[in-house]
Amino acid sequence: MAYTSTPARSRAIAVETLVAVFNGRSLDDALPHDADPFARALVYGVLRHRTRLEALLTPLMAKPAQPGTPLQALLLSGIYQLLDMDTADHAALNETVNACALLDLSGVRGLVNAILRRVQREHPALVAALPDDPVVQHSHPHWMVRDITRDWGAQANAVLAAGNQQGPMTLRVNARKLSRDAALEQLAAAGHPGRAVVGLPDAIVLDQPADVRVLPGFNEGRLSVQDASAQLAVELLDLAPGMRVLDACSAPGGKTAHMLERADVTVVAIDLDPARLGKVQHGLRRLGLNAELLLSDAADVRRWWDGTPFDRILIDAPCSGTGVIRRHPDIKWLRRDTDLKALGDTQARLLRRLWPTLKPDGVLVYATCSVLRAEGDDVIREFLMTTPDGRPGAISSPVGLAERCGLRIPPGGDHDGFYYARLVKKGRTRTVKKER
Repeated sequence: MAYTSTPARSRAIAVETLVAVFNGRSLDDALPHDADPFARALVYGVLRHRTRLEALLTPLMAKPAQPGTPLQALLLSGIYQLLDMDTADHAALNETVNACALLDLSGVRGLVNAILRRVQREHPALVAALPDDPVVQHSHPHWMVRDITRDWGAQANAVLAAGNQQGPMTLRVNARKLSRDAALEQLAAAGHPGRAVVGLPDAIVLDQPADVRVLPGFNEGRLSVQDASAQLAVELLDLAPGMRVLDACSAPGGKTAHMLERADVTVVAIDLDPARLGKVQHGLRRLGLNAELLLSDAADVRRWWDGTPFDRILIDAPCSGTGVIRRHPDIKWLRRDTDLKALGDTQARLLRRLWPTLKPDGVLVYATCSVLRAEGDDVIREFLMTTPDGRPGAISSPVGLAERCGLRIPPGGDHDGFYYARLVKKGRTRTVKKER
């Protein structure tokens, strides 16, 4: 539902978006593309701090608000404005109450007003009474807190806290069109200063986020938006001219484009979602690059492979997304721990099916934007136990923690949470003939 931007309508947009996410829609799908910055900030804030806000609300209601309803979402958004946003209390109170009329909640205006005024008066005591429980303090579901605590130990609180912080806007410079130093100069001259990211020759972090449409060179294909951790993939592939490269789960296409920007290679980019593969094509067109795009399940090798082996393979595998929660806070409320088994099966299947398409002495890079070992080192260790011609290759990175088989990068600062493994196939190169 599109609204003219007014204070009450901005809050109504936020509430409708929150209700949609609480009931199973993704944030990208639920949030109107033309939502104003205030509505966006409100939505992201409530999603980041939902459990804490619910814990603050519960003692203020004789009968708890039904989860996922407009009333609950409106109250959570009002509490967030009062406690966590730079919004004047009178505006937070009045405009949230006014939003009732836009949400078919006119009958509870008095209730909303009374609860929010109690929060305004009593918030120090309400906050002090919150339980010292990471599920509440960090607003992550119990299963995520359990698994992250198990996998990260003393660093768990930092990983959880990072999920509630806004990530920076990171750019990738198209090395075919200009140098990073030149890009930094152009950005600064246009009022968008930034800095280089150590260890990643194409990465720039802007001091402040900006609309890509105003960035000099974006429309001309000189710049793209891509997190620093995602840019590490191309460094680990160690590309050389003439190589044949497979990007097995290519959408939305950032890593495919980065490969082509960095070396004269032939890239086969596969995705099984037509709409997402279209995004890959759109991005390549903007950058003036070309790849062979295939609509397929990459693991269904017999359907698409022509028998010519690859020098390099990137498997950016489907995963829980727990490493990018700071950019996609809806992941906390949409993902279930029961999803991990199916995701793990998919990750293992991709490795098992694609390994035979890699040349001997070739390199396969496995990546997930997950902070869970079940989607990282556990998957690779199990794969290597049944793959005698595979071995873990060395990874050089200024960030992250070395694992038995790979590298895990905690979320925070310049980097989203990621896992990488670099696998080398033993043996001498040989020609693989196409099956007839």
